[in-house]
Amino acid sequence: MVEERSQALPPVRITGLVAAPLLGESPPGGWSNEIQPGDSIHSLVAVHTDAGITGFGSAFTDGRLAEAAMAQLAPLCLGENALEPERISEKLHQNTFWFGRGGTLTHTISAIDIALWDILGKVTGLPVSILAGGRHRDRVRPYCSLLMTEPGEMGERIARYREQGFRAFKIGWGPFGRRDDPALDEAIVAAACAELPEGGQLLVDAGASDAYWPNGLKWALRTADMLAAHGVGWFEEPLVPDALEDFVTLRRSARLPIAGGEVMTRRQSFMPYITRGAFDIVQPDVTKVGGLSEQRRIARMAQDFGVRYVGHGWNTALGLAADLHLAAALPGVDLVEYIGGSAYLDDLTAEPFTLDADGLLAIPDAPGLGIRLDPEKVARYAPRAAALFQRG
Repeated sequence: MVEERSQALPPVRITGLVAAPLLGESPPGGWSNEIQPGDSIHSLVAVHTDAGITGFGSAFTDGRLAEAAMAQLAPLCLGENALEPERISEKLHQNTFWFGRGGTLTHTISAIDIALWDILGKVTGLPVSILAGGRHRDRVRPYCSLLMTEPGEMGERIARYREQGFRAFKIGWGPFGRRDDPALDEAIVAAACAELPEGGQLLVDAGASDAYWPNGLKWALRTADMLAAHGVGWFEEPLVPDALEDFVTLRRSARLPIAGGEVMTRRQSFMPYITRGAFDIVQPDVTKVGGLSEQRRIARMAQDFGVRYVGHGWNTALGLAADLHLAAALPGVDLVEYIGGSAYLDDLTAEPFTLDADGLLAIPDAPGLGIRLDPEKVARYAPRAAALFQRG
């Protein structure tokens, strides 16, 4: 009997990398220095290969900054085997440490890493969720992420997206916590609660990573009590991101879960918050933190310390696809973030994301990220769209 031997996949060499700004329909963020539609806050990245296969990723950064970062990162990638995302991403981190860990370089590495996982899946014929550890679930609940508004409009916004099939909602930023008016804060939350579907869920994001956040620990403690009384599922970013000791105190005292971590990058910055017990829920953003490779390490570290993982996903269709795959590949992940009304999420792909009758999103099962960007749609928002899709 002749023994069959499996053949290793031949290398798939990286031949080019492109970063392209998204602009024209950037969604408002509720920031004190508000995002304008023409601002670039998200970027798309393409990694081209000698096999004619392109992987796509997304970075949470101004596209001009991503293009500048790519000038530093591309020489470290060209000629590398695209089927080794974790090794290549670590190479990029290690060789750019001198520029400063975090910020634009790390955000752009995040997009490259996502694109490399996309390529690995396309070459092997497997979805990223299988490659990242296996599928614990085939669908997951999205929570619709909406800006806070005045109470009357807040209720109307919840109702509008409720009719689209969403059953979980997160409201945040806007006027909440910024007017020294606890009655207004509570009225906004009450208005949102009144429009939830039966059995629906409300989450609240203070947005304390905004510029010059005015509140501290005592405000967070009082507000946590108010939110708990309304049955809110978690209190996100209630304190400035660097206030580790205050987060530890708040988490020990609050009657509802405390969430945070969306502005941190790489696992090193998360370690003290997880090991000290600062969060009930940790929220790394795959388009900032270092990509799927780093996101998975953080999520598994959190699991070892009994901390729940829910990815922060205020980004693009590619970021959502990455979050969906990681939600499938990890145990106990029951939510993904879905921006309400963002063109960069709803209007970049050939087939839009669709809620099923239970208000859930299917985990893509096609190879790689399992979604297909539509070049014509992308061209509406990315001036360099053609370069993204040219074969390397």
